[in-house]
Amino acid sequence: MSGRRLSTLVIDCQAETMDRAVAFWAAALDLEAAPEPGSRGRYWALQGGSIDVLLQQVEWPTSYHIDIEADDVDAEAARLEALGATKKRRVESWWVMRAPTGHDFCIVPRGPAQPG
Repeated sequence: MSGRRLSTLVIDCQAETMDRAVAFWAAALDLEAAPEPGSRGRYWALQGGSIDVLLQQVEWPTSYHIDIEADDVDAEAARLEALGATKKRRVESWWVMRAPTGHDFCIVPRGPAQPG
């Protein structure tokens, strides 16, 4: 698969459950939890697994989504639109997309971990 890869499983958490979510998922997946620098506790990385896991504090109902890392975010968004996905919104350097199945996912730039 050239130019893209499955990057991160993102677990969206409400503010009031974030501490419990970090403790639970770190223990459940046997991974080390560390806050993302500068995020003021909004993002927590679970480290040591075969795939990156990120817990992020959100205002919407809790859910899961994946991040797809791409060399060219806009070209990948266009490719996935041609396959039936739709763009929901642009956030900083990434796209929030919706699959034809109704599942949300993000396309993020290849490189250092990006919140998604």
